[in-house]
Amino acid sequence: MAKGYWIVRVDVSDAEAYKAYAAANGAAFARFGGRFLARGGAFEAVAGQARARNVIVEFPSYEEALACWHSDLYQSARALQKGGAEADIVVIEGYDGPQPALSEPAPTPGAASE
Repeated sequence: MAKGYWIVRVDVSDAEAYKAYAAANGAAFARFGGRFLARGGAFEAVAGQARARNVIVEFPSYEEALACWHSDLYQSARALQKGGAEADIVVIEGYDGPQPALSEPAPTPGAASE
């Protein structure tokens, strides 16, 4: 079964409200098996529009990721930062299919237009 993920991009406008939210959201994540893969930290926006803070939370399944979002426990934590942050949040199913292999040939320079 594929894992589930929250991909979160945030601009915080009220640090105290966001701090209260961050202190409270862990209970919901723990209940649904969530764990942080990225939580703030250094980043470089190499394409597209960036936000100041980025978070990735991994869950055992897509269903658990959605259940956490919809839970009263998480929504109560989220209410603590209401108006204190603007965020883009995507809940996405992980990929369990084939992965690129080192044995695949490297692209030939200039061949992209063929």
